[in-house]
This record gives sequence, structure tokens and C-alpha cells, in this order.
Amino acid sequence: MHSPHNSQSPSSAQDGPRYARLFLALWPANGENSALLGYQQQWLWPKGSSPVPAERLHLTLHFIGAIERPRLEAVSTGLQVAMTPFELHLTQPAIWPRGLAVLQASAVPEALKELHCRLGEALQALALPVESRPFRPHVTLARRAAGSIAPAAAPALLWQIGSYVLVESLPGAAGGYRIRRRYPYLPAGPAA
Repeated sequence: MHSPHNSQSPSSAQDGPRYARLFLALWPANGENSALLGYQQQWLWPKGSSPVPAERLHLTLHFIGAIERPRLEAVSTGLQVAMTPFELHLTQPAIWPRGLAVLQASAVPEALKELHCRLGEALQALALPVESRPFRPHVTLARRAAGSIAPAAAPALLWQIGSYVLVESLPGAAGGYRIRRRYPYLPAGPAA
């Protein structure tokens, strides 16, 4: 029965073309993605766990949320910030609360902290929210994974970071992600 308090269909605000659900992330190149997937497949996952599909493995920098599509171009442009390329060593598996299996960095590079901070400032300049929780860089390997067993050998995953991406979470049962823009490292040089 249709509710008199809701003149729109229940999914129109989230699923329709009016909004895009966005986040900023580090996205692995093919070789890095293969290494993450190979490591993920060495875990012992309990029944009912949900390993993250290969094409969705990433490291979230900032969750943005729903943005009206007319703002997309301005938001996309406003999120270009300076960055320094760096290496990220992913070496520490962990099970976080609510059964989240993650792979964390043993140490957070200063360049990653600076990138996260600059992106937070860019979000604030665009009047977009910035999460107040401390930044804990990680790649989610699986959900509903309480009781999972990590491989005995510590991973030695080295990720070369030279860009970040703006990603849209696609609605619907199939879901998935679409990279809307890649922000490559642009070395400062003399003006042409």
C-alpha cells in the first residue's frame, strides 16, 4: 500500500539519476589487484562470509555520500589536490568489529597522511562533510567474516601509489563501482 507521507517511490532518492553516491579511494593497478586477490584467497573464510570481489578491492580515502548530479563536475574539479607518489606496504591482517576482515599498512606513509588531509580540506571547501573518525587506511577483504583465519605467512604486498580516484557506488542488486575520475600525480614543472 502506498504511504501518503511519501510522494516518491521508496528508491527514487538513492537509485534514480538525481544522485550519485561517491567516495575517494586508492585503486590498485592490475598487478596489485592480483596480489591482493591472491592473498585474499589464502584466507579460510567461514560459511556465510562475503569476500570482496576482485573488481571492488580498494582503499577508501574519504566517503562523500550522495551528491546531486548537477554538482558532479564542480565536485570532481574541486577534488584535484597535490600529492606525492609513495609506496604503501600492506602487511597486517585483522578482523575488525562486525566481522570486517581487513589488510592494513604496518606504517602510514607521511605522503598518504598529507593526501588524506588535503582531500579533507578540499571536501570542506566544497561544503561536503568530512568524517571525524581517525583515518585507518585498509583494504577490506571480506564482510561477515568473524572467525576467519588469516594465512600463517604475513603478506608482503607493496603498492605503488601515483594517483587516486573518485568513485561512484552503483545502485541496485548488482551494485559495483564506477571510477568517475582519476587524479594522477602531476609533477610541478616550469610554466610553459
